[in-house]
Amino acid sequence: MKLSRYKREISAALAYAALLMAVGVASPSFFSAANLSDLALNNAPVLLVAIGMTMVILVGQIDISVGSQFAVCSVAAGWLARSGVPVPLLLPCVLLIGASMGAFNGLLIGRMGLPSIIVTLAMLVFWRDALRWTTEGAWVQDLPTNFQWFGLGQAYGQLLIVAVAMAVLIGFSWMLRNLRQGRAIYAVGSDAEAARLAGIEPPSVIFNVFVLMGALTGMAALLNAVRFTSVPSNAGLGLELKAIAAVVVGGTAITGGRGRLLGTLIGAALLGTIGTALTFAGINPFWEKAIQGAIILAALAADRLIDEWRMRNQQ
Repeated sequence: MKLSRYKREISAALAYAALLMAVGVASPSFFSAANLSDLALNNAPVLLVAIGMTMVILVGQIDISVGSQFAVCSVAAGWLARSGVPVPLLLPCVLLIGASMGAFNGLLIGRMGLPSIIVTLAMLVFWRDALRWTTEGAWVQDLPTNFQWFGLGQAYGQLLIVAVAMAVLIGFSWMLRNLRQGRAIYAVGSDAEAARLAGIEPPSVIFNVFVLMGALTGMAALLNAVRFTSVPSNAGLGLELKAIAAVVVGGTAITGGRGRLLGTLIGAALLGTIGTALTFAGINPFWEKAIQGAIILAALAADRLIDEWRMRNQQ
């Protein structure tokens, strides 16, 4: 296995290691079991959305409506639980709701050929405003006692959320490497016309990827909602930027066709740690967004340099 194949992932991993070393020197208490557990729990829903976003970007598309989808699925989960739907049925319900919203995006983008940035921008506004009109800004309260942590208690509930996120990561990583559907995603993102000539249907691949994106967003929304005693109607604000940033920082090419979920995991961990690291280091947390932006720009610049280096070597 050549390390050169993992240049993007190694770069993100080195940046993450440098961050951990710096905060470890400034505040060793950062590595307490309680803090590390909170970091894993807070970033698990973001990781799930970033997994779906990785596949969307791999096919050369983008989805900036996931934050609004996340909010819709969160509120829907609360409403369903309060109306008496058994806790074990909540997951298939929110998966269906999320997949339906993703299918609508996939229909417009994959089947009709509309630009993904325009479609998902429109849906970002539509779902958020529709939810605001429906809920009038009110949070979902008076949830059944077994809704929080799925009735398992905090310790087991936290473990379940992190375990589900990691299991999904491993499952989709295996799918992308070993199954025909995974290879089709890379093929469409690399060259849609060549993929079509090879017998792959790019519209179907793009449609399916957006369905998966919606389903994973629904799963993330439920796993996040059960952490609390009430569900806010404005959940998921800024989630789309976090997910896209994690994918790009993790080395997935924004133009599609190249990238791995291992890099997405590292990117999500890196970006999700910055805010907490700043707090422990005694630095104003308002610097978090600026630092994240600098890291994203650095990742894009590094990606461009790697592409130019590869092209020179091929000549």
